[in-house]
Amino acid sequence: MANDGEDLAQLAQWLDAYPNMYVDIDARISDLGRQPCSARRFFLKYQDRIMFGTDTAPNRAAYRMYCRFLETDDEYFDPAGGHHRRGFWMIYGVFLPKEVLEKLYVRNAERLLVGLKPAA
Repeated sequence: MANDGEDLAQLAQWLDAYPNMYVDIDARISDLGRQPCSARRFFLKYQDRIMFGTDTAPNRAAYRMYCRFLETDDEYFDPAGGHHRRGFWMIYGVFLPKEVLEKLYVRNAERLLVGLKPAA
């Protein structure tokens, strides 16, 4: 999130100003999950320019936490179970539609990263 997941208005200005800019969610679910309504609107608006990414080592608990944040509308849960802590706050899920999740998880990377082929 361009190291600015807590200021989505600023990040939106950059994405609007720089049409070749893309971001990934990285280790920012702690920031995004504290502002779930704004984050959801942001994901919907910029769905073609956001990719899934993490700063954590591959680990099942971490991926489950990212999926819980992106795919559910769960409220007030602790992201530390599978994600390194960036604060001492709880987060909320953003419950993204299936077509947006598909772009975040797969389609945007296929389009942007050289050598990836779309799934059959």
